[in-house]
Amino acid sequence: MSIANGWTFLTNHGHVLVCLASTPDARLRDVAEMVGITERAVQQIVRDLEESGYVLKERVGRRNSYTVVREGRFRHPLESGTSVGEFIDLVLAADTGSG
Repeated sequence: MSIANGWTFLTNHGHVLVCLASTPDARLRDVAEMVGITERAVQQIVRDLEESGYVLKERVGRRNSYTVVREGRFRHPLESGTSVGEFIDLVLAADTGSG
């Protein structure tokens, strides 16, 4: 993936979170491709999100399934009034053209 001028409003953590919310059974290599970062970087980000309580991982057969904890709050004081679920709903609604 190529971004025209090199920056976006969301961090890679935000992009990974959106990917996991939209495709809970995605392989991390697929998430890496969608976000445009390495699989190793996605592994670290998922670990960060798990350790911070934003994502739950469950083994289903030979694969993992991820659940985004919608009640979680953004960490920075400027956004702490917004839940992860509200953010996900906003981004995914915009992505599907509804809302």
